[in-house]
Amino acid sequence: MKTTTLLSWNVNGIRAAVRNGFVSVLKKTKPDILGVQEVKIDSVTKSKTQFDFAGYDEHWNPAHRPGYSGTATLVASKLSRPVSSRSGIGIERFDTEGRVQTLEFDKFFFVNCYFPNAAEELRRLDYKLAFNGALLKHLQKLERTKPVVVCGDFNVAHREIDLKNPKTNVENAGFTPQERAWMDKFIKAGFVDTFRHLHPATIQYSWWTYRFKARERNVGWRIDYFLVSGILAKRVTKAFILDQIIGSDHCPVGIEITF
Repeated sequence: MKTTTLLSWNVNGIRAAVRNGFVSVLKKTKPDILGVQEVKIDSVTKSKTQFDFAGYDEHWNPAHRPGYSGTATLVASKLSRPVSSRSGIGIERFDTEGRVQTLEFDKFFFVNCYFPNAAEELRRLDYKLAFNGALLKHLQKLERTKPVVVCGDFNVAHREIDLKNPKTNVENAGFTPQERAWMDKFIKAGFVDTFRHLHPATIQYSWWTYRFKARERNVGWRIDYFLVSGILAKRVTKAFILDQIIGSDHCPVGIEITF
């Protein structure tokens, strides 16, 4: 059986991340596939910018708005090329923000997502919940054909174990009852949170605010995930959070899966 290493990383701006060592991380970790979120580069700027991601084929899905959102997926050139690559889920108000990529491989779909942030005063909560519902329908449609691996910045801490200060964040974006209930629904639909599946009691975070020396003090949230169709759960041999890697307010998360 072949072991495939998959990584996901919200880089909070791909150009800044490259300046802060992104390529070195890529060379060190050697993922077979890397889903990148919040690339913050529009199509026009991207067409004028060259990145040195040697050994990887690039798939880009920028937001229409410059300097905002967007996703990219890097696929190791040694892998078989994707059967297909699709940006978006067919709903304009979500797709203009470059939030979803779907790459079809021989044995599975790889879906790279950057979920909306509910934002201050929860002004985008309704938008986020609508996105969540549309995405779940998209994933369930894919599952009719073959299993799904979905990764990205979900912008929600699912349970109290997934953030440092749950009691003071109950009504804050990323830990509202509505967002957590949607994660319950997602898992009840048959998707498995790989990190929590393999590490049920481990406290480890993937995001820290830049304020208050939060990373130094490890006052963080686990909001970056790999979820897989239930049929794939037994094939996930490792699930990990690379919290020693600097370069963004998030760190990479990943899995190893055998086919």
